[in-house]
Amino acid sequence: MQKYQKRLLSTLVTGLVLSSAFGPAQASSHREAPFITSAPKVDGTDFYMFRSYEANRAGFVTMIANYQPFQDPQGGPNFFQFDANALYEISVDNNGDGKEDLTFQLRFNSTSKKTALTIGGKSVQIPLMYSGPISGVNPAALNVRETYTVDLVKGDRRTGTRTRLANNAGVSVFDKPIDNVGDKTFGSATGYETYANQHIYDVVIPGCGTGRVFVGQRKEPFYIAVGKIFDLFNLNPLGAETGQKNDLEQKNISSIALEVPIACLATSAEPVIGAYTTASVRQGRLINPTPATGLNNATKEGGAWSQVSRLGMPLVNEVIIGLDDKDRFNASKPTADAQFLTYVTNPAFPAVVESLFPSAKAPTNFPRTDLVAAFLTGITGLNKPANAVPSEMLRLNTSIAATPLATQSALGVAGGDNAGFPNGRRPGDDVVDLSVRVAMGALCVLTTTTDKFAVGCKPADAPAGGAALTDGVRKTAADFKGGFPYLNTPLPGNQ
Repeated sequence: MQKYQKRLLSTLVTGLVLSSAFGPAQASSHREAPFITSAPKVDGTDFYMFRSYEANRAGFVTMIANYQPFQDPQGGPNFFQFDANALYEISVDNNGDGKEDLTFQLRFNSTSKKTALTIGGKSVQIPLMYSGPISGVNPAALNVRETYTVDLVKGDRRTGTRTRLANNAGVSVFDKPIDNVGDKTFGSATGYETYANQHIYDVVIPGCGTGRVFVGQRKEPFYIAVGKIFDLFNLNPLGAETGQKNDLEQKNISSIALEVPIACLATSAEPVIGAYTTASVRQGRLINPTPATGLNNATKEGGAWSQVSRLGMPLVNEVIIGLDDKDRFNASKPTADAQFLTYVTNPAFPAVVESLFPSAKAPTNFPRTDLVAAFLTGITGLNKPANAVPSEMLRLNTSIAATPLATQSALGVAGGDNAGFPNGRRPGDDVVDLSVRVAMGALCVLTTTTDKFAVGCKPADAPAGGAALTDGVRKTAADFKGGFPYLNTPLPGNQ
């Protein structure tokens, strides 16, 4: 047995996985590392990936990467744009080796229209991003036009073959809608969504069909009782909590949403894909002491790209990775996850739960093979690639059909819905409750009810594995849109 454990430990990758397994945090990945707190525009907060459940979209996968946490709806006058000096990416591994095979890269640009008024005989530029009611794509009243491009890179994300995506008319530069500054600006309470929907674009993906892209502000989808959880679990997670406050309910977020044909992502030999989102900035940055007139001139940036944010499975960096290694994790790739091995071999979170709630005994199986299966390699019979190399990313079995919105379970696989978390992640999936339960050994108990998922542990290893642990906050798929881009209309600034 000792030899087996040593062999397994030599192949284990990261305690990151446990993060996901380990439950609640400020949010899935909001302000999770020291450096990223100083760069919110490139702070990835949540990543979703699921078979599209919109009507007539069965052959597609939707991926959503959220950035810029804790947006107050009234956060003007300079609302929440993406960083024009950054590179945003969604990488896909379609053969289980932990390396990216496809990467969707987005670059942004903001252009001032230099809109001016004549004041006392002089032309004076308007100080706001807009000068009147807004409707349509790139209207005259919009003083700052934010656009973006999408490149598909096959192979290594830095050296692979690159293709610029475009619509059927060959247009490859897309407009991002300005944020929801308020109902008066957009004509009514429903005016913003009408405006934003005009920014959903069809894109031709060479060799495999047409997908869709939307980039813009959405209502924050993540839900969690942040305040009470960080007050030493100032609630009863042992199944007795209901109706707790979702501390993110009044916030917005910036989303990158891609809907891609399954044929683009998965191979005929392997239906399971893994994916994660990253953001990178240039290695060199100089503050310009005398910025030139115009936008994006406050710094001079150059050099190679340096990754500063990474997110696959939810609740990883902020909960499990040690403080001194959080920036290192954000800069890492799945193939290098072995450097975080210390954080997985002796997970702390279950012990913390037991110390606060003695009746919830921590699992005793070490190493935690159940967590390795759930979050590093995928679960046998669910979402494990045939040749899985342990690496932390969100995994989805594209051969499992989407569950219709009306019958989705917020508890995903644990609720009998194999199209949900941890087989991918949908907006309504309760990853907080699920992560806490998995950390306490839920998969060890689940093994007794089905021989489908072999995770290397038994019920005796997890005394609290069957407990209905919860933070008392629950949403369902019905709380979100039933179609692309699935996340709700952002809250208006005049609320």
